[in-house]
Amino acid sequence: MQFMLIFNESTAEAGRRDDAADAAYWGAWNSYVMAMFASGCARSGHGLLHPRTGTRVRVVSGKRQVQDGPIADAHEHLGGYFVVDVPTLDVALEWAARAPCASAGSVEVRPVLPPPLTEAAA
Repeated sequence: MQFMLIFNESTAEAGRRDDAADAAYWGAWNSYVMAMFASGCARSGHGLLHPRTGTRVRVVSGKRQVQDGPIADAHEHLGGYFVVDVPTLDVALEWAARAPCASAGSVEVRPVLPPPLTEAAA
């Protein structure tokens, strides 16, 4: 089964993402990502730049509205994600608990929808 691990970092940690000198922060993430790939469960994933680099798009009454980041003043922000392929939800939860942001932020675990059946596969 595939699950998306959605990494929500605390706003306090957000500034550290921009600081290449924070070896402990980046070392923890590098070790975690390398362990996922070494296990063979990682399918895809990326870290995201700071929320201030984001842009939100909405369509209201047929007109596009664009808002530059930061989008919301929140205690946590989306720091990145990985899609893992593991046998059970429990295994996905184990990987989520190992994420460096699990103690200062949170990790949401959600099943990935399977691709729709095509006529050829049906």
